[in-house]
Amino acid sequence: MAAMKPRTGDGPMEAVRETRLIVVRVPLEGGGRLVVSVNDQEAAELRDVLANVLDS
Repeated sequence: MAAMKPRTGDGPMEAVRETRLIVVRVPLEGGGRLVVSVNDQEAAELRDVLANVLDS
């Protein structure tokens, strides 16, 4: 039987490199986390899109 780990949204937003991908974990309101894995090109595109929102 597999060990059960609590699933909480507590904790900071984080991004870590795992081999060829970057894994981004974002805590969600109401609990849980959004987990997205992106490659370097997608991470750069996401950075640019967010920068455009922040600059306006």
